[in-house]
Amino acid sequence: MGRGFEEKTVFLPQLLMSAEAAAAAFEEIKKALPATGGGGPPVIIATVKGDIHDIGKNIVKTLLQNYGFRVIDLGRDVAPRTVADKVIETGAPLVGLSALMTTTVPAMEETIKLLKKAAPGCKVMVGGAVLTKDYAKTIGADFYAATAMDSVRYAQQLIK
Repeated sequence: MGRGFEEKTVFLPQLLMSAEAAAAAFEEIKKALPATGGGGPPVIIATVKGDIHDIGKNIVKTLLQNYGFRVIDLGRDVAPRTVADKVIETGAPLVGLSALMTTTVPAMEETIKLLKKAAPGCKVMVGGAVLTKDYAKTIGADFYAATAMDSVRYAQQLIK
């Protein structure tokens, strides 16, 4: 849907309806899964400034929680300073950033640069349809997650 919206083959009402349907589906999935999230240091996740597409982020959040991670979800359209402030406040060792649109990748890079200055020990994993492993490295990310499960595996290596 996001790609269709960028290519102007899907329109805003369709995009919003699909996002609402996905959110409702996630709520049902969460009800069916055992609640295991909670302990340990938090993992902070956010969709970067300018991007409202959060379906992928929500999948990662649900998986991380069900693998026992405490997740702080800052939501979508999140400013770089908001992410950095939350890392400083919580001491989170890992941040996950999501971007679906090419126009918001500069905000992802800005967030990573700010995090590297404000919290140099914090690792940053990134994901989203417009990213590649090489591009993630170019913008300073520590890890590129091609799938939601890649995010879980990286978090497990880093934190557990």
